[in-house]
Amino acid sequence: MIVRERKKEFVMIEQHNHAQLSGMILSNWKSTLFQGESYRKSVELANYLHDIGWKEFDQQPFWNDKVQAPYTFSDFPIHPKIVLYQHGINEVEKRDLYAALLCSEHYKRFLIQHTSIEAQSFVNEENRRQQCIRHRLENVDKDLFDFHYRLLQFGDNLSLYLCLNEPGVTNQDIHPFFKNGIPLPEGITTNSHLELTWTDENTVSLQDFPFEQPFTVTIKQKIVNKDEIAKKGLIQAYQEEAMEEFPVQLIPYN
Repeated sequence: MIVRERKKEFVMIEQHNHAQLSGMILSNWKSTLFQGESYRKSVELANYLHDIGWKEFDQQPFWNDKVQAPYTFSDFPIHPKIVLYQHGINEVEKRDLYAALLCSEHYKRFLIQHTSIEAQSFVNEENRRQQCIRHRLENVDKDLFDFHYRLLQFGDNLSLYLCLNEPGVTNQDIHPFFKNGIPLPEGITTNSHLELTWTDENTVSLQDFPFEQPFTVTIKQKIVNKDEIAKKGLIQAYQEEAMEEFPVQLIPYN
C-alpha cells in the first residue's frame, strides 16, 4: 500500500493500482526512444503487473501499531513481503517470460543487500529462475535487457512520484525520493535525470518529455478518515470507503 498521511485522514493507493499507472506511462513512451521493438509488449506488461503480488493483500490493509498508521510498501515486514514478491513474479511468469525476467530482477535488487537468511534465499531462488527463463528464451541481449529494466524502473518511479506527492506540491515540499528528479535510461537525453514539477493539482510538467504526446493518467485511491479507523478498525473503514479516481495530465515543460 502507498500511504500519504494528512491531519485527519490517510490517502491510500493499492500497489497494483500504482503499477497500472506505471503501465499507462510506458504505453505512452515515444517509439523513437524505445530499443528492441519486438519486446515492447513484454516491457509494458512488466510495468502493468510488477506489483500484482500485492493485489489481494491490499484489499485488507495492515495496521502498523508502532507508528499508528497503515503499513506501507516501504515498512511492510520483510518475511511476508518476500512471499508477496514470489507470488507476483509467479503470476507474471504465467503470462510472459520476458516480463517475468524483468520483474524478477526488479525485486531481486530490492533485497540483494538484505542480510536475512530469507532475503538471501529469495535472491538465490530468483537467480535460478532467471537462468531458467534465459535458457528458455535464448539469446537475451544483456544491454537490451538492461535498457528495458531501466524503463521498468522509470515507469515505477514516475508512478510513485504521482502517488507519493500531494497534488500541486511545491518543489520545496516534494517527497525526498524525488529531490533530484527521476533517473532516465542512458541515451534518452544528455541528462541523467528527468526534471519535473507540479504546475497545478492536476498537471505535471516534464523536461526532456519522453512521450509521444501529452496524456492523462488516473490515480485510483481511497481517502480514509482516522476517526472511522478508530471506531471500526482499518480493514472495515478501508473497505467501506469508496474508491475515487483522480486525473493527472503529463505535459512537456514550457
